[in-house]
Amino acid sequence: MKKSVILAAVLFSGILTAQEVNPELEAVGNKVKATYYYENGKVQQEGFFRDGKLDGVWVSYDEKGNKKAVGEYTEGLKTGNWIYFNENTVSKVAYVDNKVSSVKNLQKNALADRN
Repeated sequence: MKKSVILAAVLFSGILTAQEVNPELEAVGNKVKATYYYENGKVQQEGFFRDGKLDGVWVSYDEKGNKKAVGEYTEGLKTGNWIYFNENTVSKVAYVDNKVSSVKNLQKNALADRN
């Protein structure tokens, strides 16, 4: 079972992102943790597959290592709240059945003032 999950993750990885650096794959319970890298060696994105589908928390980063997005997949579909980090804003996007149900934009300065 684990071999088929890893094989499905490898086959799907070419669709997920076009890059020449091979992903790192690790069996974790009934999921496969996938870590993709930029050519400079920094992590591009990491998350989990289950039965060949994106499943669980995924995090993506820019080439400098700054977070770009954090969100969750359930059986290949975006679900729940996703956070997108932009230069001056942070966007909270709610997904229901892989469709955007709401968007809220926050100023990064306002977030810093709260802490």
